[in-house]
Amino acid sequence: MLRTAALAFALSLGVANVQAQTNAAVATDFPQQNSHWQQTRLASLTAPNGWLSLIGLEWLKEGANRVGSAADNDIVLKAGPAHLGVVTLSKDGSLHIVLDKNSGATVDGKLVHETALVDDAHAGAGAPSVVAFGSVSFLVIERDGRKALRVKDSDAETRTHFLGLDYYPADPSWRIVADWVPFNPPHELEIGSVLGTINKEKVPGKAVFQRDGHTYELMPIQEEPDSLFFVIADRTSGKETYGAARFLYADLPKDGKVVLDFNRAYNPPCAFTPYATCPLAPPENRMDLAVTAGEKKYRGGH
Repeated sequence: MLRTAALAFALSLGVANVQAQTNAAVATDFPQQNSHWQQTRLASLTAPNGWLSLIGLEWLKEGANRVGSAADNDIVLKAGPAHLGVVTLSKDGSLHIVLDKNSGATVDGKLVHETALVDDAHAGAGAPSVVAFGSVSFLVIERDGRKALRVKDSDAETRTHFLGLDYYPADPSWRIVADWVPFNPPHELEIGSVLGTINKEKVPGKAVFQRDGHTYELMPIQEEPDSLFFVIADRTSGKETYGAARFLYADLPKDGKVVLDFNRAYNPPCAFTPYATCPLAPPENRMDLAVTAGEKKYRGGH
């Protein structure tokens, strides 16, 4: 028994030493990795077709929808030709567009008079159809059985007058190695959205971690095969950080562990524009904990 205890103690020293070396390596690389992540995040957000370029979310009605910037259209765009064309939504959900001969618009980079459109829900491994005219473009999205034009303008004021991103000071202690508890079969989680809809998502497991002597659990969904996606809120939400939620991605669990780097918690598109359709943090992911890491509330928030 004594030898067993001694062996366990020796092993614990070895594990602690390995962990210390790992933590030292993380601490050495952490500032550079965190800075690189923030730069990548900023580049994505401010790209010409990024979330800051959104200028409209226009819901389609069944049948013909006249589209353009003139007031006599069914859907009045904030920019573009007075009469762009007509988007027809059929009863079966299929889409068709006829462009005005003077619109100068293209569909997927081609000058056409009329063609079918593919929305984001039916694009499969490809991309949805993009209708472009000058600095403006739109594609069709499907949300909760409804279809809408998501309109973007690379010259949008939200992009050209962007005030930048603010972060808490980078803190390696918020890079937490959590225990991974798999669910077999997966659990179901209800996630609401800013549209008032509720989606039921499959949850492959939960991440369990300790902070300041308390235990917390977070449940992700798996949008991509190689990562976990967490929609979270905490005691900073609505005060120092965006109220509805923040997003956090993590690599897939390895050896029963998953790394939650809260320094990479970031705002959803709805923090920057009213034209996005963002999920809300479910009750299961609302922590009674002030996560003073990651992206803060946007100074220019609408």
